[in-house]
Amino acid sequence: MFYNVVVNDWGETTYVPTTLGNVLLVLLIVGLLAIAMVFAKKHSADNSKLSVRQLAFCAMAIALGTVLSNLKLFDFPWGGSVTLLSMLVICLPGYWFGLGAGILTGVAYGVLQLLIDPYVLYPMQLVVDYLLAFGALGLSGLFTNSKNSLIKGYLVGILGRYVFAVISGWIFFGSYAWEGWAALPYSLVYNGIYIFAEAAITLIVLAIPAVRQMLGRIRNMAGAV
Repeated sequence: MFYNVVVNDWGETTYVPTTLGNVLLVLLIVGLLAIAMVFAKKHSADNSKLSVRQLAFCAMAIALGTVLSNLKLFDFPWGGSVTLLSMLVICLPGYWFGLGAGILTGVAYGVLQLLIDPYVLYPMQLVVDYLLAFGALGLSGLFTNSKNSLIKGYLVGILGRYVFAVISGWIFFGSYAWEGWAALPYSLVYNGIYIFAEAAITLIVLAIPAVRQMLGRIRNMAGAV
C-alpha cells in the first residue's frame, strides 16, 4: 500500500503516503531530474559534464524552493500561502535550460511538496495541485532565449500555476466558498490573492538591478541554453 486514508481533525478524508509511498516519491523526483538533465543536454554543445552541472542546478533550485516555501509571509487557513520568492526559484530551471527541463523540475518540486506536506482530499486533486500546478511553473522555459526572458517566463509560470489552482479550488474545494459566493468566483479570488501577492513582491525584487545581474551570473554559471 502506497498511502493511508486518514480522517483529519475537520472530518476530511486525506491520503497520506506510507514509508513505501515516500520512497517511491523520492525515486520519482530523482527520475524526473534525470529526464530534465536529458532535455537540458539536448540544448548543450558540451558533453555529459555540463549536463551533470545542469542537473545539480535543477536540484539546488528544488532544494532552495522547498526551504523558501516554508518561509511564509502569510499562510491561508485552507491552503495557499505567500512565500519568500519560492515560485521564482522554481521558475529558474526553465529560464536556464528551456521548457522541458523547467516543467520536469516543477513536477519534481511538486512531488517533494507532496512528500513533505501532503494535503489531499481526492486522488485527482493530487494530480492537479501537486503535479500540474507546480509543473506549470516550468512554462518559464517558453521564453528562454527572448528579451526579458526571466520576467516573461516568471509571469507565464505563475499564470499557469494560477489556472490549475483555480481549477482545483473550483472542483474540489467549492464547499469552502464564502457565504454568497459561487465556487468559481471564490476560487478565482482566493487563489489570486496569495499567488499574485507573491508575484507582486517578486516583481519588485526583480526590479532591483543588482538582483537581475546576480541571476544573470548564476544563469551563466549553470550553463544555460
